[in-house]
Parts: sequence; structure tokens; C-alpha cells
Amino acid sequence: MNKTELIEEIAKSADITKASATRALDAMLNAVTTTLKNNDSVTLVGFGTFSVGERAARTGRDPRTKEAIKIKAARVPKFKAGKALKDAVN
Repeated sequence: MNKTELIEEIAKSADITKASATRALDAMLNAVTTTLKNNDSVTLVGFGTFSVGERAARTGRDPRTKEAIKIKAARVPKFKAGKALKDAVN
């Protein structure tokens, strides 16, 4: 499912227009992004938790030249599924 299909599903399920569903989805995504930028987490009980993890600096290999390269440390977004979501999938 892509973003357009998700918007259509939200509009149909919530009985709202696609424009309203688009604004709602964009607002939710912006709120999650802003919260993660501030190094905080977003917990949706039953669905899951969005958080920020730290990836340490490491040495990798360039696949073309086989030379060692340095990969910088980075902050990465993470998602941990909640119990209700896990149960729904299984």
C-alpha cells in the first residue's frame, strides 16, 4: 500500500474527504517526524512505538574497490510493533 492508497482507505473508513484525510495523515507524519528530531519517542498504545536509535561509527567496504571506508555515526528512526499489531498480523 502506498500513501495514495492509504489516504483513500482513511477517507473511506472515517467517512471524510480525501483532502481531509491527506491533511490528517500529513499532520500525523509531521508530528512524528518533529518528535523524533527532538530525540523523543511517539507511543501509540497497541500499535507501536517510534523512537530514535544511535548507530555507532564503523568501518565498511566499498563493494567496487574493496577498499575500507569509514562510515559516520548516525541517528536512525526505529519502530517497535505493539502487542495488538503483532496479534493482528499473526
